[in-house]
Order: sequence, then structure tokens, then C-alpha cells
Amino acid sequence: MSDVKRTQAEEEKIVLITGASSGIGEATVRTLVKAGHKVVATARRKERLDALVDELGSDKVLAIAADATDYDQLAKVVEQAVAQHGRLDVAFANAGTGVSQAGTENGDPEEWKRVIDININALLWTAHATLPHLRESKGHFILTSSVAGRANHAGSIYSSSKWFAYGFGQNLAMEMAEWQGRCTTITPGMVNTAFFDQPKPDKLDPQDVADAVLYAISASPRANIREVHLMPTY
Repeated sequence: MSDVKRTQAEEEKIVLITGASSGIGEATVRTLVKAGHKVVATARRKERLDALVDELGSDKVLAIAADATDYDQLAKVVEQAVAQHGRLDVAFANAGTGVSQAGTENGDPEEWKRVIDININALLWTAHATLPHLRESKGHFILTSSVAGRANHAGSIYSSSKWFAYGFGQNLAMEMAEWQGRCTTITPGMVNTAFFDQPKPDKLDPQDVADAVLYAISASPRANIREVHLMPTY
């Protein structure tokens, strides 16, 4: 193998992304592929994943439709990813959701179940299913928390779920450090995603978070970017 090809192989990462069919996940798929990495994209909406494969190429994107809140489905995604590529270098637990009814007293318990399933359980399932493979590659786990997970918001169930994600990310970073693995918690402010009806210029763009993911995985192996906190400039 030539020095150039060897360098390319060493720098190319195999990245699993949950919630990859829209918003931050979709932007991250494009960003990482353009940076020379290979992505395993998973989400529930198969047609959106297939569109990414058509756009970016089946040699760059492996699309696997699955529900991240179902542990067995997610474990099979990880198995397929490793079978296809031989390893897993990065897992980006990005799947998330919000609520339409704010507060506790006036909130909707059915919505809370969905929030807990996606913002907490899917995060845990992703970590549990990928960590054995990340240990082998001394890899990198990345998760999306929120600025809402760093501050108090009256009665907010969504904020509470992101507090969990934030704390879990800090704890997982300590566990992974035992075998030289890296863990990054991303805490963006409001992002123009499907959570909101209309885009606004005073919010972050999904691309901003995608750029943060690329920044974290591009750091020297000796540098563990534990947290990336993003806020709109204006």
C-alpha cells in the first residue's frame, strides 16, 4: 500500500449516526462524507435515508432503517455496520425529540414517554450496543445534549431529559478514558430543525452542529474534546 493510500485509510473513519434522516443527523452525514469518512446512517424513515445514498453514493453511506428506541433493532444496525466495514470508529447518538406542551402540570404524559424513549433510552441503547466495538478501535462516542441540559427551565421535561444526556456524557467520558476512548457531548442552543415550524435567523443551523462533530473527531488522538457548547452569535 502506498504512503498516500495508507494515510487515507488511517484517517478515514467509520461513523454510525442515529437520527440521520433529517436535521442535524442529515447535515452530519453530508459533512462527514465530504470530509472523507464513511457513514452508517440509521433512522426510521427509509425513503429519506435512501435519498442520502442516492446523493452521496452507496460506497460512502450504508443506510439501515431502524427505530433507535428498540434495542434489538439498533443492535442489528451495529452488527450490520461492523460486518460491512470490519470496525466502528465513531458513534453519534443524535436521535432526539421535543414536546409540544411545556411544563409539568400542563404537560402531556404521553409525550413524556416519547421523550424518555428517544432522548434517554435510545441514547443508552446506542452506547451499550456500540461500546464493545469502540473499545476495539479506541473509538469515539458523541451525543447531542442541549443548552437546555445546562440550565434550569421551569417544569421542563425536555430540559430534564437533556440534563440526563449531559450528565451521562460526562460519566461515559470517564469510563471510556480507561481504555483511551473519547466521548464528546455537544450542547447546542436552539437549532433550526423540524422541532420548529419556521426557520429563524437567530437560531443555529444543523450545519453548525455537523461542523462540531467533524471538529471533535478530527482532533489529535491525544486530545479528547469532552464538550462542544454552541450558541447563536446574534
